[in-house]
Amino acid sequence: MKTLRSALAVFALLFVATAAHAQHTALSATIPFNFVVGDRAYPAGDYSFQSNGPVLRVLDGDKMLVGTILSNSCTGVLPSRDTKLVFQSMGGYYFLQQMWVAGHTSGRELPKSETETRLAKNHIAAETVVVAANITH
Repeated sequence: MKTLRSALAVFALLFVATAAHAQHTALSATIPFNFVVGDRAYPAGDYSFQSNGPVLRVLDGDKMLVGTILSNSCTGVLPSRDTKLVFQSMGGYYFLQQMWVAGHTSGRELPKSETETRLAKNHIAAETVVVAANITH
C-alpha cells in the first residue's frame, strides 16, 4: 500500500510539472508595424512575449518589461504549422490576437481591446496578418 501511494505521488508530481511546463510560452519577433496589446499601443520593433499560464508579459528589444495582460488558452484542431503571432488589422490598427508554437494544438489568445471592439461594431473590415516568431527560452 505504501508503494502504491509513493508511485501515485510520483505520477502526480510528474503530471503537475508537465502541465506547468506546457503552459509556459516564450516567443520573440520583429514586428514591422505599430500594434496594440489589450488597450496599450506599442511601436514597431523587436519584442518578446512570455506567457506563464494566463499572464502574458511584453518585453521590448532590450528585454525590459513594457506591459502585461491576461490571456486565454485557445485550441486548434490540428497542430500549428508555424511559430507565429496573429494580428487582426482594422482601421489602420494592428491588434495582437493570438500566439502559436509550431507543433502545438493550443496557443494563447488575447482579449479584444476597446478600440478593436468599437471598430468591429462599426463594421470596419478586418484582415488577419501573421508575423513569424521564434521560440526563446
